[in-house]
Amino acid sequence: MDRFWKGIIVGLGGVAPGLSGSVLLIIFGLYQRTLDALAGIVTNFKRNLRFLLPLVGGMFLGVLLFSKLIDYLLAFHEVPTRFCFLGLILGTLPMVWQEVKKEGFRPYHYAIIVLAAVFGTAFFTLNTDVFPQVTDPTLLQCIALGVAVAATAIIPGVDPAVFLSTLGFYEMYVGALADLNLQILAPMVLGLAAGAVGISFVMSVLFRRFYTVSYSVIFGIFLSMIPNMLTEQCVLGWDMDSMLSALVLVLGFLLSFYLGDFQHHNQKIQSFFRERG
Repeated sequence: MDRFWKGIIVGLGGVAPGLSGSVLLIIFGLYQRTLDALAGIVTNFKRNLRFLLPLVGGMFLGVLLFSKLIDYLLAFHEVPTRFCFLGLILGTLPMVWQEVKKEGFRPYHYAIIVLAAVFGTAFFTLNTDVFPQVTDPTLLQCIALGVAVAATAIIPGVDPAVFLSTLGFYEMYVGALADLNLQILAPMVLGLAAGAVGISFVMSVLFRRFYTVSYSVIFGIFLSMIPNMLTEQCVLGWDMDSMLSALVLVLGFLLSFYLGDFQHHNQKIQSFFRERG
């Protein structure tokens, strides 16, 4: 049941701008195990299925629950919502950076991070109109949407809103979830399943053979997506909406920073109160 509840929170990363389900999996300490389970689903089916079922079930429920909420918040409270997500994503940076440096980080990896950030900026920020928004999807586009959603769930730091918007899928995706449009969701699930297994296998191989290089590329792309968290409407002033935006930005940062190393921060808090008790 623990994985089921965590899966619900991870589902938030599938629909919220600025959040990534894979980063939330890293925060919960489930990323590598999930990657291995998906990559090896055929070779050890029963064992990996037992691990994945509660997690995937929670993620699916989380996507359904949060899609309507996110849709409402972005429609009626866009500026504070986007600043909250910006805070959440900024708070995860130290945790992702620790993953980058965990195994043999060298000075040349900085160059890889910069190159990946330049590529990400060119693709996700400067070329946002390359793919038109899909309004009447074909069967193949619905399957492609599932593969794209799988990529955002598996590759750490890839923001689903930015990635799907760049491909022209985001509005269709959120609308289909909010309306439970099975004509789009049914073939999407096929693409999601195939993409999850295929992409997990590739990522598992990359992490085993080129861990630091792979994470350096991911971190660079992660950084390139941060400016896309805010839109032209997200300008702060001295009104109540701006003060609320600044407050939720800070709260979002503190929450994700705390969860990024939950045990360590919890021990610090307990030690602080013991010393003053």
